[in-house]
Amino acid sequence: MNSLSRFTVLIERRALKAFFKRLVAATAALAMLGGQPAFAAPGNGQAKKIAKDLQAALDAPLTPNVKWAKDINGARQIQVVIMSNSVDKEMTDLRTAIKGLGGSVHVRMPGLRAVTATLPAAKVALIAARSDVYSVTPNRVTSRTASTLEAMTGALSAGVRTSSTQTSYSGLDGSGIGIGIAVLDSGVMKAHEAFNTAAGVSRVKRNVKMTSTTQANWTTGADGTSSLQPGSTALTTYEQSIAADTVATQDAYGHGTHVASIAVGRPATYSFASDLTGLAPNANVYDVKVLDANGQGTISDAMEGIQWAIYHAKEYNIRVMNLSLAAASTDSWQTDPLCAAVRSAAAAGITVVVAAGNFGKNALGQERFGTISAPGNDPTVITVGSSNSKDSISRADDTVNGFSSRGPTRGAWTDLAGVRHVDNLIKPDLVAPGNALIGAASTKVVGSGSLTWNSLASTYYTELVTVTGITPVYRETQMELSGTSIAAPVVSGAVALMLQQNPGLTPPLIKAILQYSAQPIVGASLVQQGAGLLNVHGAVALAKALRTDVASAVNAGTITAGTSLLASGQSMPATTSTINGSSFNWSRVAFIGGSVVASGDALFTKFQPMYDPRFTWANGVVRKRVANYWSGVGITPNTYVQSFSEVSIPAGQALVTSGVVNGSSLLGTSSWLGKTGIWMPTATVSGWFIAGSGVVMSEGVVMSEGVVMSEGVVMSEGVVMSEGVVMSEGVVMSEGVVMSEGVVMSEGVVMSEGVVLSEGVVMRER
Repeated sequence: MNSLSRFTVLIERRALKAFFKRLVAATAALAMLGGQPAFAAPGNGQAKKIAKDLQAALDAPLTPNVKWAKDINGARQIQVVIMSNSVDKEMTDLRTAIKGLGGSVHVRMPGLRAVTATLPAAKVALIAARSDVYSVTPNRVTSRTASTLEAMTGALSAGVRTSSTQTSYSGLDGSGIGIGIAVLDSGVMKAHEAFNTAAGVSRVKRNVKMTSTTQANWTTGADGTSSLQPGSTALTTYEQSIAADTVATQDAYGHGTHVASIAVGRPATYSFASDLTGLAPNANVYDVKVLDANGQGTISDAMEGIQWAIYHAKEYNIRVMNLSLAAASTDSWQTDPLCAAVRSAAAAGITVVVAAGNFGKNALGQERFGTISAPGNDPTVITVGSSNSKDSISRADDTVNGFSSRGPTRGAWTDLAGVRHVDNLIKPDLVAPGNALIGAASTKVVGSGSLTWNSLASTYYTELVTVTGITPVYRETQMELSGTSIAAPVVSGAVALMLQQNPGLTPPLIKAILQYSAQPIVGASLVQQGAGLLNVHGAVALAKALRTDVASAVNAGTITAGTSLLASGQSMPATTSTINGSSFNWSRVAFIGGSVVASGDALFTKFQPMYDPRFTWANGVVRKRVANYWSGVGITPNTYVQSFSEVSIPAGQALVTSGVVNGSSLLGTSSWLGKTGIWMPTATVSGWFIAGSGVVMSEGVVMSEGVVMSEGVVMSEGVVMSEGVVMSEGVVMSEGVVMSEGVVMSEGVVMSEGVVLSEGVVMRER
């Protein structure tokens, strides 16, 4: 045996030994499933609380050139988001301590148990050491990740919409119970005709702006936050301060208007001939502006926007939240602030749809893995990658866009012994059309009536506007965009249709339906496309077969593991779809527990406890987050969320039932060259499931490890799972495999399948 072979065997033995060690620990954890304290850090507090990039900034001899750090009078100041586990919802002691250390509290978010604060760099460790703090993260920058649509997705098929023209359509349209989609982005132009009803009334119900506070005003000693009790003067004042319903320019950047139109656009009054109907052309829009005129914001702004949507969710029937934005993060989903915020939204019953990110290639055109951005790295959200329809309604030639971020997730937490634990969740969850989609462009009229375009359109007029071939008319203006940012609202609109068909679906059940009914793209792996390409026809058919009281039964505690999920008189629909004359099998793939690849009709014929949106389950970690509602005289009960608590989980709590098929053993250890594990083509996995392969669980026990990953081990083919210092482009091996720690936002110009500009604007791929 040569030295290379001996080295390979040694490495494989180490990997196998490490896997079984983790497997035993995970099995024991699932057997016990004991409760964790509210907002527990990984390992029940046995973890370093300061984010990796923040610690690097604190240790650096010079103040780094980032927006969340600044020298004032010779002293380094840091703006941070602090996640608390205090039993006091207002975090009074923590805020007092921040001020006592010379810091300033800028934003208090009791609904998320978080504060945004400025602290002297030398005092950050003191705050992190407090028992009522479980993570301290820099207030990172967020950025936008930058109709044949009906036909491409299967929305224009029997059981969804039987007909659609520029002036009329019939079938599901997102109306029904007045479904609201909260779009957290750069704003939405309310006056654009894409958002009108048939009667010409805008479906943009509210415009609010969270960017008024801007990034750190760098004052010290202040705490100007106030409690938002329903009916209070403080709440009225706050709502007035963020209202943007009548401002002259609601979307100066242009990204949010386009995103919203892809989800809910309705072109009935356009003067041009093209039919640009969105997925849910009668759903309502709630514009939550968290990005500025340059398409940038902060995680604090995004969290405040998420809190606002949660607070008003029941009042406005906000059932879907679209986040076509990304933040670079090296944090585990367990400690990342944006992840904590979206988990709260899911626990409140909101289905959160997130763009995977546009970081699939580096500046050399090499494919990069491990580039899913926050909060797309959270297990509760639906993380959407981008597919390329090749300018046709046929799905047979669709591919995954090169710019679309790949999994697995690479967030990590470090225990007190200095050992780093990487999440390695399988993402994205699925892909949807996101290449060269035409949608609404925000504009305004000035002076003699000339149009002023949004900054995206004005900067790239030829590439984004001229290419559409549509003559610009105020309130009808269109532009073309590409990216996972544009794929995400396709899925958000599809979710609205599913909820119109069955308003009793829960967020995790919706995700499972979307994955199970997806169509695998030939040749693309689990971490390139997830379960496959969005299939609206299949998703609606499966939603229609299920009970309409699942969500209410979960909240009331009247549904138990194994109870039939099928509606009276219904059976499982055929697991095939026909779109545009072509028939295909559903993937019959679903990701559960973060890294378990599962299948089987039992996922939908029986109630699975994991469909309780209050549960979060990934890699042996199980948490239950419960909303606490405001109560009192004059306050509508169980309507306005005040805060969230993480509660104990009963010993022996099952998450899945017997009959669910575990396919992880089919995939084997992850090998890029061997196309196994996470690099296995989804179509191959799907074919095995359809043929009856996989382990049918008899007792409802799921091993949490799922697909085997090799932590920090260089496998024989040279694939590196980078665990050390984050390099600007990740670690590139000779085979071209790149695993990056977190996400690098400043890609510069990327050539190959398209052009990714330094501003993050993604041009069409051919």
